[in-house]
Parts: sequence; structure tokens; C-alpha cells
Amino acid sequence: MFRAIIASFFLCVTASAVWAQQTWVQVEAHPSLRTAEDRARAYTTAFSEVVGYRLPGGWYALALGPYPTPNEARSRLLELRRGGVIPQDSYISDGATYRNQFWPVGAAIGSVTPEAPSATPEEPAVQDPVAEAEPAAPVELDETPREARVSERTLDRGQREALQVALKWFGFYTSGIDGAFGRGTRASMGRWQESKGFDVTGILTTKQRAVLLQDYESALAALGLGTVDEQKAGIQITMPAGLVEFDGYEYPFVQYREKDGSGVQVLLISQAGDEGTLAGLYEIMQTLEIVPLEGERRKRRSDFTLRGVSDTIQSYTYAKLSGGYVKGFTLVYPAAKAGDMERVIKIMQDSFATSEGTLEPTDGDEEAQSVDLLSGLELRKPKLSRSGFYVDGRGRVLTVADAVQSCERITLDDTYEAELQTTADGLALLTPKDNLVPLNFARFATGLGRLRSSVAVSGYSFEGALSAPTVTYGTLEDIRGLTGDDRVQRLDVGTLDGDIGGPVLNMSGAVTGILQPVEAGGRALPEGTMFATKSTEVARFLSENGVTAAASDDQPRLAAEELLVAAADMTVLVSCW
Repeated sequence: MFRAIIASFFLCVTASAVWAQQTWVQVEAHPSLRTAEDRARAYTTAFSEVVGYRLPGGWYALALGPYPTPNEARSRLLELRRGGVIPQDSYISDGATYRNQFWPVGAAIGSVTPEAPSATPEEPAVQDPVAEAEPAAPVELDETPREARVSERTLDRGQREALQVALKWFGFYTSGIDGAFGRGTRASMGRWQESKGFDVTGILTTKQRAVLLQDYESALAALGLGTVDEQKAGIQITMPAGLVEFDGYEYPFVQYREKDGSGVQVLLISQAGDEGTLAGLYEIMQTLEIVPLEGERRKRRSDFTLRGVSDTIQSYTYAKLSGGYVKGFTLVYPAAKAGDMERVIKIMQDSFATSEGTLEPTDGDEEAQSVDLLSGLELRKPKLSRSGFYVDGRGRVLTVADAVQSCERITLDDTYEAELQTTADGLALLTPKDNLVPLNFARFATGLGRLRSSVAVSGYSFEGALSAPTVTYGTLEDIRGLTGDDRVQRLDVGTLDGDIGGPVLNMSGAVTGILQPVEAGGRALPEGTMFATKSTEVARFLSENGVTAAASDDQPRLAAEELLVAAADMTVLVSCW
């Protein structure tokens, strides 16, 4: 045992002597073990003598070596510095602060043997007299933060602004493009570095700047951004030309349809006009399918902005009045592309420029016109349209319950928003969101009416295709339903589905009932057989819901023209969206 202890002592002394002679070239230090291992792995692709040790305070050192003498370590340091393959602030270390070795994985401290030098000063290497060997390519190592700052100082203002533009495109930078790398720009650089897996320093190295700009150029190339000079419309703009293609002129639009299934559309707006024209365009654009109902609406004296947002599509429209022209653009895109398109909108807005010239009302395909289209674009249409009528001076409207079932939105005359107040017995009471003062409202007949007497039904027979209601004449056939129901009356009148919910009037203009949908129970009734809820039932329903039904005094028979006016002034188009 004594001999073993003595032998161990001499071994330790020998190892300590060997250790004291060894020297390293320290190249980097990192506070993160994972980062240090990643950097060690990168250095190992170029050097065989890469080692890593834990330092006091929790840092991790990367070094080359160990080398037998300080002179050999210094020669290696100078050689690698001149080659530009290690940081310029690398230095000689005696290893006094090195603790546990973490690289190479599983190695013992001091166990890495450096490569033998290929030649010594006393025995110079023999060179091939015919051909000299190709020098080894330097390893591509990234800059330290100190070196990155130095290389950053060589950038001109345009190059610095280009980096801010790229950072802004990807959503990391939100301030102005000024070329000044202040706190905001540094923070955005750090967030970008983190997203790419780089060390977060807030200072981009030369390589990182190249990656950022390449990513930006690739993103722009995918969108095919290019400048379009539409001389006929007097508009120049940068837009995603790679995603759309020219479709034609349909006054007041230059239309670009989607290309290769991109789902993107562009409209350039160009027409002569004034403030009234701009206001009219603002209203008209909101009737198009490409402008969903949700989203920002902003109208000013000389310009407007419209955003349409739905689960499937989104759109952005900007138009302005300048020099007797109304000009602008619309970008339509799938909701899934909203992130990229927000950046495109900014580019389109910044590049939008106008000149003399505008589209003419004759520009377009006359044969392609349709009441369901506006300049070739599909108008937004309700899922159902029926009739109704005003029942008081506050603009409350009575219609049938079937007309307003499962509606996300209800409108009156395609203009005013309304809310469903209540439904019962096949009737529905609507309250407008805006204060309305109707030209006329219903006065209800107090009598039953005589059989075979004339009646008139006022309604939007063609579900809004005409801008005013029509009046259809018929006769009162019975004061009860086919099964004896005394709440309804039976009519003989040739109405259409759009008339349902409209008022039934006698020839004095008094309302005798409200037209109901036919429920024949699978039977085919004779043509013209219709039913109406009697005025007494309607009055009861209104009274129960806070509306006092106005009674009609005995009035003389109205002339046909007077009856038309009275009916039209009280009848409303009710649309369910």
C-alpha cells in the first residue's frame, strides 16, 4: 500500500509538470453551454484541436490546444489571426481558470493532442517544384459582436435603411425608416436573431445581414412586386404583379384577376368627379362582395379608406379626390395571406401616384352587364328578401316571421340596419337602429270587408330588383281560412314570394291584413289562392309589444294613383343577410 501511495504521488507530480507546460489559444467564451457547444461544433469542422472548458462564474471557454510551449501557442495564434479564421481578440491562456472539460464530449482535461507541425524552422518543408498545393480554404466563422460593430460602421445610409425595411417587412421593426440604429432597431435585430436561432446580441454580423436581406428579396420575389404604369387610368403603383394578371377595363375600374390560383385581385379606380362622386363611390364599394361588412370605414372630405374582413377574404380600398379626378385602388386577398398583404398594402399606399387621364364611362363590355353586377363585380346579395310596412311614426316595421329567421343582419330598403324586437303567431316586429320618419305608416281597417270586394297587395314582388314596390290587385274571397280559421282571410290575388309580408289594403287605403306565406300541407291550391292575417290580429300583436295601431277613419275610395302613392310610402323591402 505504501509503494502504491508513493507511485500515485509521483504520477500526480509528473502530470502537474506536464500540465504546467501546456498552453492554449482561447478564441471565445459564452454564458450558455448550448451556444458554446454549437460554436465548438462549428470550429471542429476546421480544427482538430478544439477543446471546451467550464470557467468560474458559469461561462464556457472555447480554445485550441493544448500546445507544448507558449511559443508554439503564440505562433499558432498569429497564424490563425492573419488568416482571419479566429477572432482578432483571441489570446494565449495558461488554463489556470479552466475547470471541467465539456468538449470534446467524454474527453478528459488535457487529453487532446495537437496536430504535429508539418515542418520545423530547421527542416523547411519541401515544395513540389512542378505544382504548389492549393491552400486550404478558410473556415467560415461568424464575427464577434465587436467585429460586427466594426463592419457595421462601413454601411452607408441606404444600406442601413435597407436593413430596417427588411426588419419591418418581417414584423420585427415598427418605427420609421431613418438609417439610425437606435434602441428600437437594436431590439428588432435581437428579435430577428432569436427567430433564426442566432446569438441574441442586437448587432447583426456581416453574414446575418446577408441572410436578412436575402430572405427579404425572396419574399418580394414570391409576391412578384412590380411597378405598373396604367397610362389610360393615369395611375402608377407598385403591386403584387406576380399574383395577378390584367383582366380588362370596366368603368371606373382597371381590373386584375387572380393568377395561378393566388386568390388575389387588384382594382385600380379612375374616374372624373368631385366630392359627390367620391361619396357615391364610398357607398357603392360597400355593396360589393369583395368588401365584407366587418372592418374599418373612414370617410373624409377628400379621401376614404375601406377595410373588409371576413373568415375567408379581406380587402383594402383607398381612394382620393385630386384635380377633378377620383383615383384609388383595391386589394382583395384570402384571409390566410393577411400578414403578407398588410406589407403589400403599405407598399401600394407609399407608391401610389396619379397623373392626367382617366377612364371613360364607355370603357367596358356592354354585353357583360347585369343587375347583379357593378362594373363586372358581383354585388352583395341577401339570402332572402321579403316585404314589410311601417306601423308607426318611429319607423317600426311589421313583416312575417319567416322573413327574418336566422339572419346575421337585417336591413330596410338595403340602407338601414334593423333589429328584431319580437316574433309571435307568424308575425315579426322590427326596430330600426337609426331614427326614421316614414312618409306614411299603416292605418288599420276596423271592419271585416265585403266578400268579392277589391283589395290591393303592396310589396317588392321581385325581391328588390325594382327600386320601388309594386301593387297587385285581387279580391277578398273569404273572411276565414280554408279550415275555418277566423284569424285569417282568403284572397284571390296573383302575388309573388317577394310580396310576402306586405300590407293588404282596401280601396280606401286602409290596411286589412298582412300577406302570409301559403302553407298548403302538400296540396296544390288553385292559382292565386293567398292568405292574410286580419287587421284585428295584427293590432293585438302590436299592442302587446308596445305599438299602438292607428285606426283608419271611414275614407272615400282613392284614385288609383293616390292608392299607389299611399302604398309605396308605407311599404319596405326587408332583407335578411
